Amino acid sequence: MEDKKHIVVLGAGFGGLTFVQKLQHPNARITIIDRQNHHLFQPLLYQVATAGLAMPEIAEPIRTIFAKREDVQVLMDNAEAIDVKNKTVRLTQQTLHYDYLVVGLGMINSYFGNNEWAKHTIGLKSLGEARRIRQRVLHAFERAEAIQDETERKRLMTVVVVGAGPTGVEMAGALSELTKRVFKKDFRSIQPEQSRIVLVEAVDRVLTMYSESSSAKAQASLERMGVELHLGKPVEDISEGRITFGGETIEAESIIWTAGVEANPLVKDLPVEHNRKGQVSVAADCSIPGHPEVFAIGDIVDLTDPNGVRVPGVSPAAMQMGKHIAKILRKELDGQSDTRPAFTYLNKGMMATIGRSAAVAEIGKLKFSGFPAWFLWLAVHLVFLIGFRNRLAVLIQWMFAYIKYRPGARVFEKP
Repeated sequence: MEDKKHIVVLGAGFGGLTFVQKLQHPNARITIIDRQNHHLFQPLLYQVATAGLAMPEIAEPIRTIFAKREDVQVLMDNAEAIDVKNKTVRLTQQTLHYDYLVVGLGMINSYFGNNEWAKHTIGLKSLGEARRIRQRVLHAFERAEAIQDETERKRLMTVVVVGAGPTGVEMAGALSELTKRVFKKDFRSIQPEQSRIVLVEAVDRVLTMYSESSSAKAQASLERMGVELHLGKPVEDISEGRITFGGETIEAESIIWTAGVEANPLVKDLPVEHNRKGQVSVAADCSIPGHPEVFAIGDIVDLTDPNGVRVPGVSPAAMQMGKHIAKILRKELDGQSDTRPAFTYLNKGMMATIGRSAAVAEIGKLKFSGFPAWFLWLAVHLVFLIGFRNRLAVLIQWMFAYIKYRPGARVFEKP
């Protein structure tokens, strides 16, 4: 294998995973590196956080995915530095030399310069964070059931979600269903339907990347579900169990952060321009200018395609980039040195679910809402889940929850 071109892939997200799946060449060997041992289906993390799904149902071991690929080595390790001059990546345990490098490290939570807020909130970027949210919310209601202090009960039964993008909207909707409907039959001393699910957003509407009509429908659905919306009110301060926005302070046991992201700090090692989110400016083919052997993909990329479309930081875009780079490298590994084609993004639409039978979807000029959008959302997410076992398990869980209003993952350990 040593005489083959060594391709190093950083990150087993949608982009990195798709690239490796699409590139199999007799002249190449691939090393894929991730700090976790699994590929995570991030769009369904909020379902784990709100007890709708268990963790194994939205994750698949990377080694399992590539078990039949002798040309692929999987390393669970942290990438610490990239040296494009010497073509090396320094890991915790070793340093790797590469012929080609694909960087798909993804984004991390951003607190807009207020990093101390991270101590008092929980983000939603990993299984660990989803588990913490579930534990925090479920434990809060158990504590509320066991005490008599009414003021403390109200605080324990208050959840604040910061950020009204797709993740925040989906989280707020799922939390409202869980606390106001599912919990209603479970407790005796408290009235879970009086819980407060608060959604805070700095701009004046939810889902700003959607049309105003879809945004309005999503907002109406949230309000019908009992979610308190505070729009046009940026967060001013967050401390332990307390958040201030728009001059108002709310005490809450659970504060969930979905408001901002920035690129993984490691991409600063790439010698290119970075925007305010840390995203990298790449060439038209997704390579790093001056380093055609290095590619960046996914939501760390700041790119406008030849059609003037700014490529969004969504999983379909990352997957399309992975496929695009795989095609380029297949030709180059074959010895063809044609001009590399520019990456062109194909917008397959957007969708976000708000709750049971409630969602919004936009595909081209078509706009859906309600049950049709929710059913489409369900079908698309099932298709893209990795592994037949995952799809079957998720389908059974969703069917059970839809019919019985009984999400099946409401188990936690006392912290």
